[in-house]
Amino acid sequence: MEEYILIMNFNVTLNQKFKMKQINSILVVIFITVTACAQQTESEIKAEDPVALNYTTETVISGLDIPWGMAILPDGSFLITEKAGTLIHYNNGTKTNIEGLPDVYVRGQGGLLDIELHPNYRENEWLYLTYGSADGDGDGGNTALMRAKINGSMLVEKQLLYKGDINTKKGQHWGSRIEFDDAGYLYFSIGDRGNRDVNPQDITRDSGKIYRLNDDGSIPDDNPFVDTTGAKTAIFSYGHRNPQGMAKNPFTGAIWVNEHGPKGGDEINVIEKGKNFGWPVISYGVNYSGTPFTDITEKEGMEQPLFYWVPSIAPSGMAFVNSDIYPDWKGNVLVGSLKFKYLERLVLENNEVVKREKLFEDIGRVRNVLQAPDGYIYVAVEGKGIVKIIPEK
Repeated sequence: MEEYILIMNFNVTLNQKFKMKQINSILVVIFITVTACAQQTESEIKAEDPVALNYTTETVISGLDIPWGMAILPDGSFLITEKAGTLIHYNNGTKTNIEGLPDVYVRGQGGLLDIELHPNYRENEWLYLTYGSADGDGDGGNTALMRAKINGSMLVEKQLLYKGDINTKKGQHWGSRIEFDDAGYLYFSIGDRGNRDVNPQDITRDSGKIYRLNDDGSIPDDNPFVDTTGAKTAIFSYGHRNPQGMAKNPFTGAIWVNEHGPKGGDEINVIEKGKNFGWPVISYGVNYSGTPFTDITEKEGMEQPLFYWVPSIAPSGMAFVNSDIYPDWKGNVLVGSLKFKYLERLVLENNEVVKREKLFEDIGRVRNVLQAPDGYIYVAVEGKGIVKIIPEK
């Protein structure tokens, strides 16, 4: 869920994930409401755990509106995408707008979105961008992926690698994050574009999908649907709602995504080849009005989330911590909350979330989080800028 007001506000303990699988959506809402008032456990979210007090924040880049994506160049300077359609190069206190961007279709949650450097950027200088594009048939737009290089303050050698069909004037659910795996494959996400009843479950249509490409935009020979008649062969997994966080697990190499649910049911999923993640057939959420749109939370042939949030936190950027700078957080996952304006720390044991913690409450709408090559963690906050997390000495 992004930029919607929750009517109900309740907490759910982690072990309820397993208790609710056999209960329909109406009973789920009743069950959660009752148990939220009745019990607290150690896995319940906590604010400012003593571990969190070992760290503080410093704004290192100010004056940004909606800093959607960020990447750090080998010289330590930043590239930052502003959703409104500006690519900023920040170096030693100086902001330079990079010219030569494609036409960016800005509507609702769409605009200039993520940015990612090629794993071998030092050698080939390729960078990748996702953005709203009006190219193609029909009014409106859909999410596109391109690569390019920077020469001075100009984007050059621009190549459109993928453009989602079908265009729509709807403003919601564009995705979109970009990530590379250890084998050099490129993954990116497109949300369901507001057409939940058609797009996510139909592999002949774009949207509601995670895609996998070679770094030049070509289709890998072993993609799951390359031999399926009519399928979009770039699809790697499907049944997604609006994945706005994506990160490679540095300990396993797996690609993790988080995605906005409806009212309740934001999820973290570990992406696997050809898997169906269920949206909207199964969900732990309900309509914004509180009415159910599905009566099941699991179904054969559809994947269960690794973790889900009720109520929704509106998750965006996500990062794993493997830096020695943050020894208390090593092995944890950090997820930004747009709705509740904090950074959430998820403690993992055996690939399961065993504890949640709020960090830096009221910092603002956290749009992105990134562990930099130097090991420091940077957080992009709407209306503020880029914030660095610093250990207390």
